[in-house]
Amino acid sequence: MSSAAETAASPEAADRIEPYVWKIAGVVILGMIMSILDTTIVNVALRTLGHDLHSSIAQIQWVITGYLLSLAAVIPITGWAARRYGAKRVYMVSLVLFTAGSALCAIATSTTELVLFRVLQGAGGGMIMPVAQLIMAQVAGPKRMGRVMGIVAMPAMLGPILGPVVGGTILQSLHWSWIFLVNVPIGFVAFVLGWRMLPHTDSGRAGRLDVVGLALLSTASTAIVYGVSEVAFNSSLTAPVVLWPTLVGLLLTGVFCWHALRIERPLLDIRLYANRIFAAASFTTFALGAALFGAMILVPLYYQEVRHESLIATGLLVGPQGLGMLVAMPVAGRLTDRFGGGRVALVGVSVLCLSTIPLAFIGATTSILAISLVLLVRGLGIGFSFMPAMTAAFASLRPEQLSDATPQLNVLQRVGGAIGEGAAVVAAIHKFLAHSPGPHL
Repeated sequence: MSSAAETAASPEAADRIEPYVWKIAGVVILGMIMSILDTTIVNVALRTLGHDLHSSIAQIQWVITGYLLSLAAVIPITGWAARRYGAKRVYMVSLVLFTAGSALCAIATSTTELVLFRVLQGAGGGMIMPVAQLIMAQVAGPKRMGRVMGIVAMPAMLGPILGPVVGGTILQSLHWSWIFLVNVPIGFVAFVLGWRMLPHTDSGRAGRLDVVGLALLSTASTAIVYGVSEVAFNSSLTAPVVLWPTLVGLLLTGVFCWHALRIERPLLDIRLYANRIFAAASFTTFALGAALFGAMILVPLYYQEVRHESLIATGLLVGPQGLGMLVAMPVAGRLTDRFGGGRVALVGVSVLCLSTIPLAFIGATTSILAISLVLLVRGLGIGFSFMPAMTAAFASLRPEQLSDATPQLNVLQRVGGAIGEGAAVVAAIHKFLAHSPGPHL
């Protein structure tokens, strides 16, 4: 009788998430939210940084774009590093780099110094997200991944809410250096907790580092984003400074794909894209990266430049999108476990597309309440898209493929974010606002 009872209870017991999983999740959340929070904090500080460092918006925006490019450049190596040195060690190193970069950014005295230190900061931040996701995917297992990833992502989504608010509050009463110094104590606590609590996991055999692949992919992503950024300063898309970097970047991407198919252990295993679920999730992640990070810089600029709102008010007015994401994440996790990530992500992407259309018609006198409602719905769409898509990708792969999958999904998200939030969007919108007789977002 007892044996039968244990057997009947075993599926429920197997599906239960143990307390130690949540403890590990809490540790990695600190690093993840620090990386995300940092980007949105800086968004509301662009005008202040430009004024204090005597730089134009086109120059100071590289504080953001340089950070995102650094993220995209370092993410591909995280899979190999996790296999070679262990995910825990790589995570700890990433925390050190990010925290040290934050401290250096706080003492920067010029735009050049700040951009360089942001690149160092991005090198650490680029490894935090994929390694944290790899650790949680290994600890949670495929059956519980939807709920665990949904909860893990929920606090991380506080970044879009808290970032502009915290940034605006700091800039209102303190020097801009504090938007970077705030990361130092968080990084220290995350390091101590990670050292004591994170498990040592097996991510597979590393093999030799694909140096050629790393050089090709890093150069390709940098060239593409640079070419896109120059669109804002040229009337023609075929201008040499726009066309050639973009074409070179695309060509190098093609060369990398050819190279990756010819060696046994490439930097990124593009054979994963033969899996249709993983391919669809990857494209969704790329598009969502552009949609999320692009809006997180355009909306603050709209409120500051067109509506002349204060920094704190701007931060609060940007919050509804992050709030929508925060509300959607836990629900999306449970729905993903029940119906599958693909179906949930399809609904989320549909909501996101429909809620983005009204942003094209916002003018200088548009109701702030209406804009906030649009951002809230948009946040719900992103919340029902991001983690379900990534969970579907992880669940479709074998455990030994996770160390290849997490860097690829993250590099696509970050490159999409760099394009959406990068120089082309910022400078083009800024120029349009300056020359348009009736400002629109």
